[in-house]
Amino acid sequence: MLSALGNPRQAAAQILNFGLILSTAFMMWKGLSVIADSPSPIVVVLSGSMEPAFQRGDLLFLWNRNFFEETKVGEIVVYNVKGKDIPIVHRLVRKFGLGPKAKLLTKGDNNPTDDTELYARGQDFIEREDIIGSVVAYIPFVGYVTILLSEHPWLKTVMLGIMGLVVVLQRE
Repeated sequence: MLSALGNPRQAAAQILNFGLILSTAFMMWKGLSVIADSPSPIVVVLSGSMEPAFQRGDLLFLWNRNFFEETKVGEIVVYNVKGKDIPIVHRLVRKFGLGPKAKLLTKGDNNPTDDTELYARGQDFIEREDIIGSVVAYIPFVGYVTILLSEHPWLKTVMLGIMGLVVVLQRE
């Protein structure tokens, strides 16, 4: 264990391996972003507003390429609200007009009313530019790790510390 710390070449190689793993993950994320034409091609459901379609902790895969078709009523979309950091996953329930300036109204399947209360002040609808992507696939409950890490910040530090120790102390 201490021999790895005593050999500077081996310690440097392990640090570079750790950096390679992180940069590979970042490149895969950016590649997915380009392919899906979405700044966030994978999102986690954080609330129960879309039950029974999606549960809290489901991992959603998004696609934002609408070359041939417009966004349709009934589609589940993820959108950003101006001034808020967390994207919202809800179903498109009404559409007024066509093209990029169409007015869109969304609603969570488990919510009693539409999303007008969630939109930015003075905004009654969202537009196509607010949509991050449409849900094309999902994996149930895999994103629960993300929820745990956001609800318990100390857990993130512990996990990063353990991963760093494993990389530094591993033997090849």
